[in-house]
Amino acid sequence: MAIDKAERFQKVATARTQKIIDMMRLLGNCANKGNYSYTDKQVEAIFSALQYELDEAKAKYTKQETKGEKRFQLPD
Repeated sequence: MAIDKAERFQKVATARTQKIIDMMRLLGNCANKGNYSYTDKQVEAIFSALQYELDEAKAKYTKQETKGEKRFQLPD
């Protein structure tokens, strides 16, 4: 029995969305100052990169021009 495109999208998109949410929750655990040390600049870099990628992904659904992939690296 073949799965149609809508069913496949729902299955894959649901799983991938949940995976991203889970990873974001894990990232939130890094805010614990008892276990980690970080700067405001690093925090801004993290959330700037996440927002950039979120905007890029959304643009693909709305047929807007995307800027392309870029690799994330924390500043020192």
